[in-house]
Amino acid sequence: MRCQGHAAAAVAKAGIPVYAWKGETDEEYLWCIEQTLYFKDGPLNMILDDGGDLTNLIHTKYPQLLSGIRGISEETTTGAHNLYKMNANGILKVPSINVNDSVTKSKFDNFCGCRESLIDGIKWAMDVMIAGKVTVVAGYGDVGKGCAQALWGFSARVIITEIDPINALQAAMESYVVTIMDEACKEGNIFVTTTGCMDIILSQHFEQMQDDAIVCNIGHFDVEINVKWLEENCVQKVNIKPQVDRYVLKSGRRIILLAEGRLVNLGCAMVHPSFVMSNSFTNQVLAQIELWTHENKYPMGVYFLPKKQDEAMAEAHLGKLNVKLTKVTEKQF
Repeated sequence: MRCQGHAAAAVAKAGIPVYAWKGETDEEYLWCIEQTLYFKDGPLNMILDDGGDLTNLIHTKYPQLLSGIRGISEETTTGAHNLYKMNANGILKVPSINVNDSVTKSKFDNFCGCRESLIDGIKWAMDVMIAGKVTVVAGYGDVGKGCAQALWGFSARVIITEIDPINALQAAMESYVVTIMDEACKEGNIFVTTTGCMDIILSQHFEQMQDDAIVCNIGHFDVEINVKWLEENCVQKVNIKPQVDRYVLKSGRRIILLAEGRLVNLGCAMVHPSFVMSNSFTNQVLAQIELWTHENKYPMGVYFLPKKQDEAMAEAHLGKLNVKLTKVTEKQF
């Protein structure tokens, strides 16, 4: 469950089953997902997804349920990419709404949320001083932008690695050093992966890192950092405390890995603040209502929420911040 633990506890206290606990294995995680497929009055008829796992599971293992499902709403960047790929390949069997690319999601949850919860995770895990450290942020999408800004705000020196030329140009124009991981790995004290892609920090990078470099991920699950190589090639692994492990390499250098390479803001902190998550979760509910009540509007494909809903969401949150929006009468020319 992506929201805070106390929110999950409140849901459970209300009598609604919650299938999640800290430290669950991959097998237990899949078991938890499968528990959400059937209810007392029958199987699920909508999919509310966060990463694509539920969508993929139903399409591959439970295809008999697809005919009874009206729609999918997807919250994450990776999950949205998964929907587009499935649709392009003719695999997607349920109309879907990409919630992630609603402006009030990606530009707030991904950017503002990570800007706060990354630092929260690092501080809870290490209580390390960030000022003066060389920090490497892999990726300069919305998540990377938020992380870089947070680290810069703590007076770190920030290096960006990025494969997209437009994102790389943005980073350079915002005064960050932009280079490749093969070079940045030699300089960094703290590494943060944000890309959502596989194999960002690999064996050759670990071997060139400075002693006691801190490595963490706030991108997609655990695919960005080659944790398997660390496990198989260290001469000693010391668990400093839950979610903080120190690996001693054959060279004698040590690598500190947070949250086992999974999301550091989940494993070592309380995720994003509730205020910014209210954007995302409200968008999810709006998408579910839209798909359920206007089924005929959505043939097979991947869609966005209407812009008007984005604007209404932003205006509602401005009210919570006691910010008044200037009203301008539109003039026709």
